[in-house]
Amino acid sequence: MSVMKRLSMIFKSKANKALDKMEDPRETLDYSYQRQLELLQKVRRGVADVATSRKRVELQINQIQQQASKLEDQGRKALSVGREDLAREALSRRSALQTQIADLQVQHNNLQGEEEKLTLASQRLQTKVDSFRHRKETIKATYTAAEAQTRINEAFSGISEEMGDVGLAIQRAEDKTAQMQARAGAIDELLASGALDDFSGQRGDDIQAELDRMGGGRDVELELARMKAELGQGPAPRDAIEAGQQGQQQAPPQQAPHQQAQPTQQYRQPGEGL
Repeated sequence: MSVMKRLSMIFKSKANKALDKMEDPRETLDYSYQRQLELLQKVRRGVADVATSRKRVELQINQIQQQASKLEDQGRKALSVGREDLAREALSRRSALQTQIADLQVQHNNLQGEEEKLTLASQRLQTKVDSFRHRKETIKATYTAAEAQTRINEAFSGISEEMGDVGLAIQRAEDKTAQMQARAGAIDELLASGALDDFSGQRGDDIQAELDRMGGGRDVELELARMKAELGQGPAPRDAIEAGQQGQQQAPPQQAPHQQAQPTQQYRQPGEGL
């Protein structure tokens, strides 16, 4: 295969694919129906033209027949007055007119037969056009319904172009949100562990963190002792209370801004205020 033939085949295949993508079956059906209507109109005009020609021949035959009848009357009159020569001439002309009438009659019969054929063809074509119109409307309605159903299904499944873009945008937004949340949590953990410095002024060190943890544990022990005393499970350990009060009085003078001072809780001795 030569290069030009291959190029021609590639071009035709590309063009055919593009045209197939651009083609709308509903528009194609409407165009075909319009062409059939135009053809039916031409057939009807043909029938009208043939009928007009037939009618014209009929008028000519009638006129010639009238002339022949007139010549026959004239021949009788000439013969009655003894003018045999005039009578013979009149009959001769009448004979020529009879020949013309015979020829016109043949044309009239041909035109009449052609008119009948065209009329029958027009009726058949009209039936086909009507059938095609009903079928066309049915196909168009079915295609429109199928197209709408396909778009709805694509929208629900997310495979359509528009919904696909929306789905990708939502996915990207969710991924970025999750990434930012993970980053924020990681930074908080690093700040809490002291791996990163807090430049907002709320800085602490390992010793302060240890003191905070010790204070938190002491508060838990004191709260547990108070709850036992309220439930009557035994007297509150005085050494735990005194140790808690001493720990609160000997708290470091400088606390980190983000550490709030724990309120001093007053405990009641067993039997007091009960």
